[in-house]
Amino acid sequence: MSINKNALLRYLTLDRCFRNTGRVYIFDDLLHEVNEALLEDDPRSSGINTRQLRSDIRFMRSEAGYDAPIETRIYRGKQRAYFYSTPEFSIHNSPMTETEAKQFKGALELLQRFSGGPGFEWVDEINVMLKNKFGGGDEKVISFESNFDYTGKEFITPLFNAIVQKKVLSVHYAPFNGEPFTLTFHPHYLKQYNGRWFVFGLNEQIGVPTWNIALDRIQELTPLTDAYIPSTIDWEYYFSDIVGVTRLAGELVQIELLFSPQRAKYVLTKPLHESQWHQLREEGLFVRLKLVPNPELEQLILSFGEDVKVLKPESLATRISARAQAMVGLYES
Repeated sequence: MSINKNALLRYLTLDRCFRNTGRVYIFDDLLHEVNEALLEDDPRSSGINTRQLRSDIRFMRSEAGYDAPIETRIYRGKQRAYFYSTPEFSIHNSPMTETEAKQFKGALELLQRFSGGPGFEWVDEINVMLKNKFGGGDEKVISFESNFDYTGKEFITPLFNAIVQKKVLSVHYAPFNGEPFTLTFHPHYLKQYNGRWFVFGLNEQIGVPTWNIALDRIQELTPLTDAYIPSTIDWEYYFSDIVGVTRLAGELVQIELLFSPQRAKYVLTKPLHESQWHQLREEGLFVRLKLVPNPELEQLILSFGEDVKVLKPESLATRISARAQAMVGLYES
């Protein structure tokens, strides 16, 4: 059986239901949940019928599928409840099926046709990842950085779909420092930084078009029927003169840094920002940046420890010095 996007969404929805130990799902409940997921993904979807649902459950149980431990029990007379006999089971944790592996290999062959073409530089990295996973043999020879345990990753797809389909969302949000609250949100742009995901958009209540929400602080998303207000912001340009995701009120300033000779080569091979201009000097590497200062820039500078000194502006140098002194104080006590 071919596993296309539509089928995968059905399997993921059923997996979520079977894993939910806090609710009983009979067959009609499963059909409703699957069709709701399909409709949310594509408003034009006509859903599936009972025959297709039974076929999906058989496939998930089969060795060709996920070998899922789906069990049933009598519930309220003649109805049957569906659940996993092993509660910790999930198709997310299952090895890739033979069907999926074949499809990935086919996708790899297709992607290789575009490798090296203008705008397709990313294909080379994906090819390496797929070959490492499916290229034959069990020995892995390369590792990619990825935060698989990241809280909030389950909201990436719903938010992406809401942006593409222009849907308004009710977001229940729990900040680290403060009480949880709910806002009406028009999502416009997803961005990842330093292992975390953020979504930007319009906070309807206060009229801020660049409201920033960290996905790991979202507790619940609910689609609304309100009219969607699109963004007029060029998001690539919006992030072009900052480090990270926090844009504070302030002007673009020239930042000058001096790196130690020991750290110079590292900064040359991995620039801090696209605006970087540098010059090798006897005392080290002189770096000039044009940015709007923000907390992420300060964290980046502090990550170099004693190998960097802020020359300009004086306000940034003072903040970095104060934070460095605070760090020293932790050890003096």
